[in-house]
Amino acid sequence: MRYFVTGATGFIGKRLVKRLLARRGSVVYFLIRESSRDKLESLWAYWGVSKTRAVPVFGDLTRKRLGVEASALKSLKGQIDHAFHLAAVYDMTADAQSQQAANIEGTRHFLELAQAVEAGHVHHVSSIAAAGLYEGVFREDMFAEAEGLEHPYFQTKHESEKLVRDHCKRPWTVYRPAMVVGDSRTGEMDKIDGPYYFFKPIQRLRQWLPPWFPMVGLEGGRINIVPVDFVVAALDHLSHQVKRGGGCYHLVDPKGYRVGDVLDILGRAAHAPKMNVFVNAALLGFIPNPIRKGLLALSPVRRVKDALLDDLGLPEDLLPFINYPTRFDCRETLKALEGSGIECPDLHDYAWRLWDYWERHLDPDLHIDRTLRGTVAGKVVLVTGGSSGIGLAAAKKFAEAGAITVICARDEDKLKSAVEEIEATAGRGAKVLARSADIASAESCAELIAWLDAELGGVDFLINNAGRSIRRAIENSYDRFHDFERTMQLNYFGCLRVTLGLLPGMVKKRKGHVVNISSIGVLTNAPRFSAYVASKAALDAWTRCAASEYADQGVTFTTINMPLVRTPMIAPTQIYNNVPTLSPEQAADMVAQACIQKPVRIATRLGKTGEVLHAVAPRVAQIVMNTSFRMFPDSDAARAEAPAGPVSKLKRFAKPKPQLSPEAMALQQMMRGIHF
Repeated sequence: MRYFVTGATGFIGKRLVKRLLARRGSVVYFLIRESSRDKLESLWAYWGVSKTRAVPVFGDLTRKRLGVEASALKSLKGQIDHAFHLAAVYDMTADAQSQQAANIEGTRHFLELAQAVEAGHVHHVSSIAAAGLYEGVFREDMFAEAEGLEHPYFQTKHESEKLVRDHCKRPWTVYRPAMVVGDSRTGEMDKIDGPYYFFKPIQRLRQWLPPWFPMVGLEGGRINIVPVDFVVAALDHLSHQVKRGGGCYHLVDPKGYRVGDVLDILGRAAHAPKMNVFVNAALLGFIPNPIRKGLLALSPVRRVKDALLDDLGLPEDLLPFINYPTRFDCRETLKALEGSGIECPDLHDYAWRLWDYWERHLDPDLHIDRTLRGTVAGKVVLVTGGSSGIGLAAAKKFAEAGAITVICARDEDKLKSAVEEIEATAGRGAKVLARSADIASAESCAELIAWLDAELGGVDFLINNAGRSIRRAIENSYDRFHDFERTMQLNYFGCLRVTLGLLPGMVKKRKGHVVNISSIGVLTNAPRFSAYVASKAALDAWTRCAASEYADQGVTFTTINMPLVRTPMIAPTQIYNNVPTLSPEQAADMVAQACIQKPVRIATRLGKTGEVLHAVAPRVAQIVMNTSFRMFPDSDAARAEAPAGPVSKLKRFAKPKPQLSPEAMALQQMMRGIHF
């Protein structure tokens, strides 16, 4: 047998050629562009045959008779038993012009060639998209009944099939594969398309929520998915069984699934939360079109929709498939395949292979430079409070990554030591600058901003790390109003002075990222930290407002609700010696991720749980926090500085309590990283 194949370098075509070449004595002539000549060696290696059995025919899909030279046409005349046309645009997101050129004009040129070489049988690989958005069951003998062809993908697939039906002068057969996914045996796939767009949202659900978390799913319309190995095997078998032309075969899954079922099957394969309840997406159809179009015409609605689709990695062209209304009858295909052993495998059986291959090879995050070096190399990064603790650990990472790292703090001697330590870690080639500044002072802060603008032209990343923490119960703070003032002065006003001073430069460059080191205590409302939590909560609230105002100016913000970190800040509190904490290096990793991924917020699961508990059951949350408050006493330093009132005198002569009760020690281990 001698074959001619277009699209032989594509996902389906390459595998079909390999199967055709497995037939004894077969020869395959395949169309390839002159510019793709360098692909030939790898193609021959993949097919495992010599150049005499897989023969390239140079041409172009967009030219008449596929641009094949007259001499080549003459040599092929009368030699081709079967001509397969697979070359097309299979991407719904492609522009209308490229789809028109490839799908319609390409088919027209293929038919011209098939006629010129007097091909024995023409096999046109169309798509179920040729049915458009037909409501109901679309049979294999239906064509003109197609509906909803406004989208260029539907329209060009329909029109290309019409060309074959109306103008092909050779015996012809049409094949309509469903949405083609990877190999059911290996999971191998070459691009993200169709159902693969849902993989990223499923992955994010898995990252956000535990597998046991109950989810509400979207029922949606019918969706038909087939693996590439089934499509290739069916094409090979059917094309050699057909004796007369004029037929059509639906290469679909006879079962078919609703969109929600597919998402649930893929979710199980990914170990994501299971969908327990399904909402019918058809309910959206009750919204009148004028109202829906009117809402989408509003700029805020469009921006929210675009942002959601962008965050989930979903193209807008995928939305019509959420309520896809068509089911496909395949009785003629099943009849023709009977006894061949070829059948569409169950999606439940191979979904895990699709997921595994996607996550290992196709996940877009694998191909994005997510390293800190790729994010900050050559950029100016300012770390306040950079002489010790989290700030010093973060500055080391930035310097190692090639950033122009600027640290500021009050103590010049500590800054000098910090620079030496950073250079020792990152190497002498590291660009590290230090500036003495007290950000709680308006004058000192203004000098820092002026110096940054003059020497470096502003900054690209600002890490607001400098801060002060006070662990003291309110009952021991009646005469210590200055605790609240000085904490607010540094943690809130100091950060604002730096940020407000640097924002104009970021806006001018239309890029910049601000990372604010907040506290898990803001989410859990930790007792004994009223001054500290209040100052950080003020910063969190300001950041949310600022993020909304600068969302369209290229400046982004991240709040890190940092759990307890072993730094000099917590050293005075002796009971923290037995509390599980993060190291400064682990905290610096969170700062690095904030710069790389630029999320709105980074928080631990414990912090999020505390926030949810305070939102849905505030009284329960208060009881829990009050219990922990009574378990853990104030530090010796906090009690020693308490006012000498009647209460304090009683405490002074009271017998000392045990350092920690067994209950307190157990709670420490359960509530890892929370401020007590």
